[in-house]
Amino acid sequence: MALSLLVGAGAGGGAVVFRWLIKTFTLLLSGHADYSAAGHAANPHLPWLGRYFVLAAPVLAGLVYGPLVHRYAKEARGHGVPEVMYAVARRGGRIPPQVAAVKALASALCMGGGGSVGREGPIVQIGSALGSTLGSWIRVAEDRMRVLVACGAAGGIAATFNAPLAGVFFAMELVLRDFTAEAFGMVVLASVTASVIGRAAFGNAPFLHLPPFHVQHLTQYALFALLGVLAGVVGVAFSKVLYRIEDACDTVWRGPEWARPAVGGLLLGGLLLVLPQMYGVGYPVLHDSLTGRYALLFLLALLAGKIIATSLTIGIGGSGGVFAPSLFIGAMLGSAFGQTAHHVLPHLAGPAGAYGLIGMGAVFAGSARAPITAVIILFELTGEYTIILPLMAAIALATGVSRLLTAETIYTAKLRRRGVDIDAPTPGTPAAALTVHDAMEPTPTPLTDDTPLAQAAPALARSPYGTLPVLAADGAYRGIATARTVAETLADDTHTTTPVGKVAHLPHALTPGTALDQALQALAGADSQALPVLDEDRTHLIGWVSHRSVLTALDHNTANQPSSAPHP
Repeated sequence: MALSLLVGAGAGGGAVVFRWLIKTFTLLLSGHADYSAAGHAANPHLPWLGRYFVLAAPVLAGLVYGPLVHRYAKEARGHGVPEVMYAVARRGGRIPPQVAAVKALASALCMGGGGSVGREGPIVQIGSALGSTLGSWIRVAEDRMRVLVACGAAGGIAATFNAPLAGVFFAMELVLRDFTAEAFGMVVLASVTASVIGRAAFGNAPFLHLPPFHVQHLTQYALFALLGVLAGVVGVAFSKVLYRIEDACDTVWRGPEWARPAVGGLLLGGLLLVLPQMYGVGYPVLHDSLTGRYALLFLLALLAGKIIATSLTIGIGGSGGVFAPSLFIGAMLGSAFGQTAHHVLPHLAGPAGAYGLIGMGAVFAGSARAPITAVIILFELTGEYTIILPLMAAIALATGVSRLLTAETIYTAKLRRRGVDIDAPTPGTPAAALTVHDAMEPTPTPLTDDTPLAQAAPALARSPYGTLPVLAADGAYRGIATARTVAETLADDTHTTTPVGKVAHLPHALTPGTALDQALQALAGADSQALPVLDEDRTHLIGWVSHRSVLTALDHNTANQPSSAPHP
């Protein structure tokens, strides 16, 4: 608890410093607090350049942060969250201590120089690096180290966006990818601590100030559902374009990596010359789109421009997050959809701004596939609870569409491109090379689903695991029955003739090709000591697997491995 409080305080302080750095570099390189809202205005420091200073701002920033990242912390390049996920999943939560400082400077310079990226990725990596550094100094165990990393991520999100709940669920859903009571409690403490510091520095107002929106007619839910489907497609498209442009930059660039951000900054500057609204994070532009200040075609231009600008910023070696760009893209999509719906169905559609809000959460859910975080963070960023039901529906649909279209998210895709699948077993572990087929036992004598409980009880009592499969008369699999369930059902002496099929249940289905580590997880969460193995169609029983058979398979695999010790 003490460590989580310290990490939360450090992440909160880091968020304050990071936002100050962004503001300072933005004022220095553009002459405005947020150039995305300034149109084609000139830099007051260099008025003779007029609006063409945007060609030089990304180049100057790249000349500083390019060598900084290349020399001191290559992990600081890109959007940051995948590196944290990799550290938690594969490195025991260990993140080099210099990452926090390098990431803060590089990302602030990138955004201050016009990089069209967000703050969430950098602050997650900054807070996580602080948590990892503290854990390394104290020499905590790996499981505690991972929790401290998640505490840092949650604290950074909470302080930066004034969103303590969103910080917690971001850390649990994306960083830890697991919900345990102990971890949840520690992450909450860190998030609360960071939020107190963030609110002391930035105030307690919602991040986005918007007029209230209401669902005016039940028919609108169909429109919100359609928007959710479109947002899922756009979220996946954003991820695909991001990595296609990054691949193109990798293919074209032949110079030293430290110079890549500066040279590529010329391309980014050319885009900013056409669409200055792409400069930096762009929250004022997002706000204006939700309040109806832009026409339909311009909203679509901003949507496409943000996808290209963010992808180009990352592709040339920039440093920044993709969460804020996904919100921006969602706001443009939703506002454009709302305007179209209002034009086609003026009496039913309602205000376009409501669709913009829902689009923000839905596109993020479609790209990151983090529905809980998407719902919570939109609620906290806006303070609007009245739109929570259509928001949840659209986010659920966007997540489902995203899963249908691709197995990757915008975060895991970066790791898979490096050959890392954080959902797969850790390479080198004994279970990584085995499947259920290697641990499968013969099937015990099954019960038919019409067997009375009074006759099934003795058979279950004699079974080695207190569990037996239940089959139909034609041999089709119906589930399993456990001695505990049958005993509890027979306790009142009124169900002796009840067929066992009535109390059979369907546990997690395993097939011979299921990875052995997944089978272990299924056994750990099951109410029975053994689980059935089904054919690939999951209709017929072909085997049985238990803790004992898994341990036996692991022991045989270890015994058959060639020894690495030198011969005498």
